[in-house]
Amino acid sequence: MPAARAETIRLSGVGPGTYALSVVHDENDNSRLDRFMGIPREGFGFSRNPRMRMGPPRYEEARFPVSGASLRQVVRMNYLL
Repeated sequence: MPAARAETIRLSGVGPGTYALSVVHDENDNSRLDRFMGIPREGFGFSRNPRMRMGPPRYEEARFPVSGASLRQVVRMNYLL
């Protein structure tokens, strides 16, 4: 696996509210999260970096408030296979 590097994604025009992020590292550029027997074969992550269990986290575990001020979310990528 190549060395990790940080990437920055900037979103603008996001109105106040409560949001959650999910991020997928689409390694083979096929526009989907590839799985083997239900287990992700590509990297994935969620806002607030909730503890991983079977399946994705609940919205409540990944949500965060946006008030209009600049905000930073650091998403840790998970690679299982």
